[in-house]
Amino acid sequence: MKNKIVKGITLVLLLSFVIACTPKKEETAAQPAALDKEKIKSAIQALEQSYADALNSGKIEGLAYYADDANSYPQDKPPLVGKAAIDVKLLEEVKMNKGFKASFSVDEVHPSNDGELVVEIGSYKISDSTNTVKHSGNYISVFHKKDGKYVCVRDMSASDKEKEENKK
Repeated sequence: MKNKIVKGITLVLLLSFVIACTPKKEETAAQPAALDKEKIKSAIQALEQSYADALNSGKIEGLAYYADDANSYPQDKPPLVGKAAIDVKLLEEVKMNKGFKASFSVDEVHPSNDGELVVEIGSYKISDSTNTVKHSGNYISVFHKKDGKYVCVRDMSASDKEKEENKK
């Protein structure tokens, strides 16, 4: 009888040990707070508006749109590498297109799960002084959040205008 009690106690202790050492099933990780896409879209639209305002005023200096390591892929031209190269090109375009007005519209935003990266799909229009649209197209920009603010790290555009060689 004593032997059965010892075996029973040993079995209970062994089962208790096994149960205690069995890892718990991982609890479902807390879901990150849902991102407010409309708030992100508004923030990106505000950046696009400041970009348009800078172009329209001709004052590119101090424009907080591009990251220092940004790349821009203009139409039918080699890529512009770095904010300094992009700024030089923007100043050239502003001087060349004096009197024209640029506007940008954010059509879609696709943020990463943590909101640190955002892909924007948008459209642009270039109008003359009578608000006649002279040029339009679409673009894709990639934004990265740095120090709590979005900056553009990559962008590429495509014109709606048919190339001259395609018209022949």
